[in-house]
Amino acid sequence: LILTRHEQGAAFMAATYGRLTGKPGVCLATLGPGATNLVTGAAYAQLGGFPLVMITGQKPIKHSKQGQFQIIDVVSMMKPITKYAKQIVNVDMIPSMVREAFRLAIEERPGAALLELPEDIAAEAVEDKTTPVFDISRVRYPHADREILDAAAAMVKEAKHPLLMIGAGANRARIWRALHDFVDQTGIPFANTQMGKGVIWGRQEKYLGTAALSDGDYIHCAIDRADLIINVGHDVVEKPPFFMVKGGAKVIHVNFNSAQVDNVYFPQLEVVGDIATSIQRIANRVGITETHDFSYFMKVRGFVMQHINEGSDDTSFPMKPQRFVADVRKVMPADGIIALDNGVYKVWFARNYFAQLANTVLLDNALATMGAGLPSGMEAARLYPDKRVMAICGDGGFMMNSQEMETAVRLKLNLVVLILNDNSFGMIRWKQYAMGYQDYGLEFNNPDFVMYANSYGATGHRVESVESFIPLVNQCYEQGGVHLIELPVDYSENNKVLIDELKERVCII
Repeated sequence: LILTRHEQGAAFMAATYGRLTGKPGVCLATLGPGATNLVTGAAYAQLGGFPLVMITGQKPIKHSKQGQFQIIDVVSMMKPITKYAKQIVNVDMIPSMVREAFRLAIEERPGAALLELPEDIAAEAVEDKTTPVFDISRVRYPHADREILDAAAAMVKEAKHPLLMIGAGANRARIWRALHDFVDQTGIPFANTQMGKGVIWGRQEKYLGTAALSDGDYIHCAIDRADLIINVGHDVVEKPPFFMVKGGAKVIHVNFNSAQVDNVYFPQLEVVGDIATSIQRIANRVGITETHDFSYFMKVRGFVMQHINEGSDDTSFPMKPQRFVADVRKVMPADGIIALDNGVYKVWFARNYFAQLANTVLLDNALATMGAGLPSGMEAARLYPDKRVMAICGDGGFMMNSQEMETAVRLKLNLVVLILNDNSFGMIRWKQYAMGYQDYGLEFNNPDFVMYANSYGATGHRVESVESFIPLVNQCYEQGGVHLIELPVDYSENNKVLIDELKERVCII
């Protein structure tokens, strides 16, 4: 049992356990306000596709002397943001309902489930005749049939400029190896969405970049030139990495489930079934195709790499995004995990940070909630105590669950918490600028983060120069324990690189 200081922190930690292991994390809360505090975590797991089981209390349902005190309809509240939400009304129902909650939480697409346990049902005795616990049955996902696989392979062979796009649904166990082998066998270049980041590793010469924005970025030059996009693990909860248009590139949808069609996504072929098996069988049918031409993609890749490296050695202080992203990459080993909260820095890490292994970049591009970075990093550090783990938070997002610093210290975690401090809600300032609005209403004051960290029993640090950042981070990991590093940042590059240059960007011919 991990006692957290807020129910939301418990939900975020449990959802991250599900994300990293593929097995449901479980969180507990009392009725009323305890249950309402789980709502954001439930939505985080449901939209992100992370298996989560929540158990909440409730007042007695047979006899109650307290009227409506603390009573709200928790089940109805949770139904729109879970796969399963039920109240337990009889002790004999507990084994089957628990089994069903766990089954649905794990089953593709994974998500959140809720069981509400009233006090009087919890007090019922378990007897010999009570229904026993159900064994877990073995399940195998169905496979796409030969006709569909043959059709997909034919489309890939006939295309001249095929491109592999990896989405959030591909970031599951087993799939990364199949996708890695697909690139090896076919030579087809790949890009990924923010939540598909890190799925393929070891073939960086074929990596074209991350679609951190929906259009207009350098990677979209390659997307625009592609005549076929093999879209693996597409998830509509993410911002679309590209927009389909009539007469444009054809799309093969490869996923556990059929495509959800809308005005910008209407694939010509759907390969539905176990993703790893589908990808392996398509690769076996295609191999290296001599008529494929990737020369333009490689030009784009060179341009993307050059652009990403720009500013990575900038010596100005406060630090600019290109520099702090590059420096974080330098201090994190291949299996090091960064857990990002939500802010404009998430776009910079998505574009500029090279992930070397699956599930080493934990970001949320589904609910995109603030407050998840610290609990997510804590759970990663708890699961993998020998790995370097860094929670990366904006000053706004950190303060939303900063009380969990006490939990991190009590658990004796090895964790570095990096706070990117600009004394404002930077993402919304960026949005205001992009939409031509006045910079208004988004600046605030912060506590002394060093003293704040020390008050919890962690060790606080403040970066005073660009040169001191990397040695300080390494020192924190060598010492172990919980460290908070406050880093003053300069986000003036947000408007220059991510907005103004977008308007002038011309694809390479």
